[in-house]
Amino acid sequence: QVQLVESGGGLVQAGGSLRLSCAASGSIFSINDMGWYRQAPGKQRELVATITASSSTNYEDSVKGRFTIFRDNAKNTVYLQMNSLKPEDTAVYYCNADVYGLGPRAEYWGQGTQVTVSS
Repeated sequence: QVQLVESGGGLVQAGGSLRLSCAASGSIFSINDMGWYRQAPGKQRELVATITASSSTNYEDSVKGRFTIFRDNAKNTVYLQMNSLKPEDTAVYYCNADVYGLGPRAEYWGQGTQVTVSS
């Protein structure tokens, strides 16, 4: 069994910063891609950023230059540093991981953490 636990969400004013963390735990041999997604009220979940095991990254266009995804493989943790936050970044943020564990390779999701940016 693998669990992803997110932390770091909260309320921040526009222009501010937050850092999200997501720690994977359980029966893990290795983790391939990790990523952050978000879902705003009334909208579909969308990709924010992904990072491979070798730390190649990919970003959604609206966050490029403001958000940075990075990971600590020794801690099975992925981070999302969010700077210059805008009200349109308000959403529930979910982490995602492609995990090789005791069972078959599988994709896991965290429970989500709320990020609210006030104008």
